[in-house]
Amino acid sequence: MAKSTHAGIPWLRFIRNQVGDRVHFWPFDGWDIPEGRSAIAEVYPALWSRGFSRKDRTGDQHDAYSVAAWLSRADRDGTLRAALVPRLSAADTTIAQVEGWILGVDGAMDR
Repeated sequence: MAKSTHAGIPWLRFIRNQVGDRVHFWPFDGWDIPEGRSAIAEVYPALWSRGFSRKDRTGDQHDAYSVAAWLSRADRDGTLRAALVPRLSAADTTIAQVEGWILGVDGAMDR
């Protein structure tokens, strides 16, 4: 029952208290990440893990590798920008402002 949420929220508060506005919690702090800030976003590794050879990595290692590799590639080829501003319906946008969103998941096109 939402163990990771309850375990993670205090860490997010700790990070915010330690580094202040040098970190951007996406999308809660906005869809656009200001230049020069680090960002924390929720990801779903299965979106990208099948696109990278697993080699000798464990499942967790491959998930971490896949997220990092996808972010790096998406930054270089320009697709990261689109992922950071998903096409969401008005209803999904409202929900995302409260519940968050998963980076890389696109929605309806009535935004």
